[in-house]
Amino acid sequence: MTDGILPLYKPRGMTSFDCVAKVRKLYQTRKVGHSGTLDPNVDGVLPICIGNATKVVQFLVASGKRYQGSITLGFATTTEDLDGEEVERQPITTPFSKERIDAVLTQMTGELTQIPPMFSAVKVNGRRLYDYARNGETVERPVRHVTITSFKQRQPATYDSEHQTQTIYFTVDCSKGTYVRTLAVDAGKALGVPAVMSDLTRLKSGGFTLDETVTFEQITDHVANGTAGDLLKPIDQALRQYPRVVINAAIWAKVKNGVWLTAADLQLSDPAASPMVALIYQDSLKCLYSYRPDERRYKPFKMFSVN
Repeated sequence: MTDGILPLYKPRGMTSFDCVAKVRKLYQTRKVGHSGTLDPNVDGVLPICIGNATKVVQFLVASGKRYQGSITLGFATTTEDLDGEEVERQPITTPFSKERIDAVLTQMTGELTQIPPMFSAVKVNGRRLYDYARNGETVERPVRHVTITSFKQRQPATYDSEHQTQTIYFTVDCSKGTYVRTLAVDAGKALGVPAVMSDLTRLKSGGFTLDETVTFEQITDHVANGTAGDLLKPIDQALRQYPRVVINAAIWAKVKNGVWLTAADLQLSDPAASPMVALIYQDSLKCLYSYRPDERRYKPFKMFSVN
């Protein structure tokens, strides 16, 4: 099995590109893509698509993410995490109460706008923001609209009397494109103090959780045993949110030729309730079809197999 999704555990110290390069070497294929960048100092779930599974990268990227980490109050850095240079310090002389912290995290749920940090991979005028930042340049950054579903403390905050800082430990569920570093800094602003993201692990991405991930050590062992394909998850795991429609040989013959289908062809009574469907033939997910209300038909959206 050379097509599938590898739910990789990304270790700290590696970039997402490093991980893709290593997977290419281990699986001996160039057709590899990841589903959402993780900073080098962040570990956790990084689903990697191999072979034909690269066709579902966009669906994995679009999925919600879950993280756990910590926010340290009392100082700020150039990168919004511990990798940057300190640019501001304000001693925390009186620790914030649990109630005050809870109130701030709660008010930061829902629809938010964020400005990506200068030290990020977002492109502006064809260049990464971190390239501008490293050259001491500042450019206008695009505003992002994100959704924070949940932002909560996972254990009591701690206070460091020696350094006069306070650390908040959180879990957050958020949409794609969310910068948790920026969320941490904004939480500090809401409390009236500088802040940094001091730790981060991605717990869930692309529908995969941390306990489903595999390490590079495990992959290497499977490669040695000739069983590396066993670690790959089927493509349809990235498409679990779409209704399944089992089709017969006659409909499959039309689908292979890109023919548009009616709701009656798919035996669907309410197309509005199923605007995107996954077509299954002989127990194999073949493609996605999307409904066009103006045409009153389903059209091909993404083909995964024509065999």
